[in-house]
Amino acid sequence: MKTMTCSALGGPCDLAHHGENADDVIKAQDRHLKEAEKAGDASHQEARDAMKSRWRHPKKSMGWYRDTKAAFAALPDD
Repeated sequence: MKTMTCSALGGPCDLAHHGENADDVIKAQDRHLKEAEKAGDASHQEARDAMKSRWRHPKKSMGWYRDTKAAFAALPDD
């Protein structure tokens, strides 16, 4: 299990996401950003828009995905 924060994934806050792999924390970040958007949290809007764009254009976003996977792999286990 490893931990990445919202800010480490491009968001504005330090909420911790835990996961066994990078995909777990990426999905947790996506859920977090959706919840923040529903709650009207404007500080997360830019990150939410970027996440939506990555889901819509996965080939174009492979650089971000590879970088996030590498950053996750470099983290020590919790």
